[in-house]
Amino acid sequence: MEKHSCFEGYADGDPQMERYHDEEWGKPCRDEKKLLELFLLECFQAGLSWKSILHKRENFRAAFDQFDIDRIAAYSADKIDRLMQDPGIIRNRKKIEGAVTNARCVQEIRREYGSFTAYLWHFTGNQTVYEPIDVTRDELSDEISADMKKRGMKFVGSVTIFSYIQSVGIIYSHPESCFRFAEDHAERFFHNRYRGGKVAAERQ
Repeated sequence: MEKHSCFEGYADGDPQMERYHDEEWGKPCRDEKKLLELFLLECFQAGLSWKSILHKRENFRAAFDQFDIDRIAAYSADKIDRLMQDPGIIRNRKKIEGAVTNARCVQEIRREYGSFTAYLWHFTGNQTVYEPIDVTRDELSDEISADMKKRGMKFVGSVTIFSYIQSVGIIYSHPESCFRFAEDHAERFFHNRYRGGKVAAERQ
């Protein structure tokens, strides 16, 4: 039986986009390295298509030291100048400088929370919440965005943060008709909603 994917129209037959949907998008993630990689990539995506970022992903990994936060946080002006000459990435100086700033903010978050993973998941008490696939921001993304901005982070508007936490499964949006819903056992958190700063199970 053919699997139905909620990315069919969005992926438009692109193999990398389809693989991203099938293997990564929306799957609850607590892997520190992967969370950081997708966070920095999402900040570069602001104003662009995710497809354009995904096709440059390996170039970004090579250019940004495999997304080693401590190395990125130590980037000098000369390093930023060299990155601006790299045709394999998005050569936007403000976004490159933003990545360095955000890496330094992540270092502070790690000192406070122990890990970036713990920081992100504490907003929902380590629970995944559900939002329909057509939603682009919500109360949770507003809260996380505001906190990140307060910490000095760049390119972390609510829509960008919603897209990010949706991609790493803090917010889950695969509909029941998508094969991933069953594979992820999403019935466990399908009724979880973030409202009023807390997670509650809303029965329909």
